[in-house]
Amino acid sequence: HLHYHKIKMKKHEITGEAMRFVLVGVLATMLHYGLYLLMQGWMQVDVAYTLAYVLSFVANFYLTSWFTFHAAPSWSKLVGMGGAHAVNYLLHIALLNLFLWLGVPKVYAPLPVLSIAVPINFLLVRFVFKKK
Repeated sequence: HLHYHKIKMKKHEITGEAMRFVLVGVLATMLHYGLYLLMQGWMQVDVAYTLAYVLSFVANFYLTSWFTFHAAPSWSKLVGMGGAHAVNYLLHIALLNLFLWLGVPKVYAPLPVLSIAVPINFLLVRFVFKKK
């Protein structure tokens, strides 16, 4: 009975984290996409996407620490999340260029990118914040 209770609590914890992750992710994504839209009109697309990504990452890190996982930010978490996001960034750029190559307009190309990259990023970031 105790084992079942622990499993149920763990599932509840993960569900809460996932919901908070989605909320923070939506905010960071809106920031990323909004900045991208502002900048892509006057700078190269990859540069605009990258700069918007970095700025949204900073906001995302602090919100992920405090709100999503109820943990104090630390250098080790920043490095871990940075590593997760570096992998995620490479996935973003590869997918962005793939969708541009497939003919998706540059204004809409980030949308399918995000639908693929966000779930992968949750798993990577959760590992960073939950490893003992």
